[in-house]
Amino acid sequence: MQRAARVWLTCLLGTGCLASSGAAPADFRARLPEDEVIYFLLPDRFDNADPGNDRGGLDGGRLETGFDPTAKAFYHGGDLKGVIRRLDYIQSLGATAIWVAPIFRNKPVDGPPGREEAGYHGYWITDFTRVDPHFGTNEDFHALVAAAHARGMKVYMDIVANHTADVIRYRECTACPYRSRADYPYTRRGGVAGEPINDGFLGDDAAHQTAENFAHLVRPDYAYTPFVPSGEEYIKVPEWLNDPIYYHNRGETTYKGESSTMGDFNGLDDLMTENPRVVQGFIDIYGDWIDRYHVDGFRIDTAKHVNPEFWQAFVPAMLTRARGAGIPNFAIFGEVAISSLEPGLLALHTRIDGLPAVLDFTTQRALIDTVAGIAGTAEFAQLYAQDGLYEGGEAAARRLPTFLSNHDQGRFGYFLRRAFPGIGAREELQRMQLAHAMLMTLRGVPVIYYGDEQGFAGSGDNQDTRQDMFASRVAEFNAQRLIGSSRSTATASFNPQHPLYLTIRELAELRSAQPALRRGTQIVRATSEAPGLLAVSRIDPADGRELLAAFNTSTLPVSAEVEVGAAVTAFRSLHGGCATSVDAPGSYHVELAPLDFVICAGEAHRP
Repeated sequence: MQRAARVWLTCLLGTGCLASSGAAPADFRARLPEDEVIYFLLPDRFDNADPGNDRGGLDGGRLETGFDPTAKAFYHGGDLKGVIRRLDYIQSLGATAIWVAPIFRNKPVDGPPGREEAGYHGYWITDFTRVDPHFGTNEDFHALVAAAHARGMKVYMDIVANHTADVIRYRECTACPYRSRADYPYTRRGGVAGEPINDGFLGDDAAHQTAENFAHLVRPDYAYTPFVPSGEEYIKVPEWLNDPIYYHNRGETTYKGESSTMGDFNGLDDLMTENPRVVQGFIDIYGDWIDRYHVDGFRIDTAKHVNPEFWQAFVPAMLTRARGAGIPNFAIFGEVAISSLEPGLLALHTRIDGLPAVLDFTTQRALIDTVAGIAGTAEFAQLYAQDGLYEGGEAAARRLPTFLSNHDQGRFGYFLRRAFPGIGAREELQRMQLAHAMLMTLRGVPVIYYGDEQGFAGSGDNQDTRQDMFASRVAEFNAQRLIGSSRSTATASFNPQHPLYLTIRELAELRSAQPALRRGTQIVRATSEAPGLLAVSRIDPADGRELLAAFNTSTLPVSAEVEVGAAVTAFRSLHGGCATSVDAPGSYHVELAPLDFVICAGEAHRP
């Protein structure tokens, strides 16, 4: 995309033209990843600006087109033009970057009879080079990136390299159990005592991931007999993806051991990412999206289910490609889904795989435990004490995207209601505001999951987390009570006066104004074994000034002395009631109402 072309027009929407005033801010490319506030959305569920693409250009009913706006498992009509139309709403919230769920052409419908689902989420890719026609066109994506850039906002693509859509079948069975390399080696068909095949192939370990070795892998039927159904032989793009030789073909993953990187996810065709042809293929695919559209980063789906050698080649290639396109701070963060407070499980993917960052599932766990649960805040001290495990240490930890909700596990509001059945509306809103205050001020790069700012709570994981922002026709969604609002999803949910929207906007403005909240070193000052006080200092990297953030996760008031730097003699309030002076050098008194927080900036310092 030429810089001169970064003037955005929404004439495409058919609802009038809006043009940006002036050029994009000159420094938006220079912002470091830790400077961003990310807004994550699914195009299908965000806004429907063009009903003409609702069926993706397909004819028939929902099992042919995938479109049924009354069913939570099917396309609802949201599109890229809708995202463009709502950029004011997103930017006014305080977001500086948009993470868009996969936009690539998907298999419209999949699943056994009676349990069909549509690829509205974007993770069942058949064509890695084109936008799914349900979402619009490649030109629409070009327009979205241009429109965001004109505002100084970044666009992150959600990419997949672990699998494609479910196209390949096995002669032996439909939901086939995983068959290991030991029981079914690449050099025997039907098991260790079976027919010799793939003569000269020396395995797929790191030492043998060469083009010369994989040239000996000519038959894919070592574990099962894969085939492509009639009519789907050329459904995948680029064309090389249609050959079963580039897939593991070992059956369903158990999510453990070798099957974690070699098994099919619910039938999705698991790519043989050890093969140099696959590595280069994806470098070419995603490098082209950088070259042509100048996107600003990638979120990598199912990153932990791909062998490390793939990422060791892919990540440097993408960073090089981005620098060549004039993108000096290209962001890459991988999904390594865990459900525990074990940052080592995340950190190893930065040290071994070479991923610059990973989604911080451990911080989400701590926030759920302490604000949507009854754990004490000492969990945070335990968590942050291990920041040095990441490649790059504490500085790298400040670049980890942190979040409360996501499209797979569930919304924070759901966890909150599950932990506190019958919780009152006022306390529910207070806990949501407190959680967002912690998300926006503790170390890391905050990610807002679309709809959280409008009080979406959902009723579970996966499909139950993916409500419509535009007026929904899903009865189950519309029956759910929103947090902080008497409205329902039956009407459009773009209210800039919603109390959660206002809270996030205030915190985003504060984060933007205070470098300490973005780039500052974090020091844990106080925690509690029971619900109660968490206090941290963030130190401005330029002038060393101290900012203190204190949170009360209890339903009782907190009154406590908190350690601060001995040089600080006075504070001013950035949020809440902050005492103006210290009680003694190195000691500062905080008073916190139940489920409240304060943010206090050190003003005067002893020499």
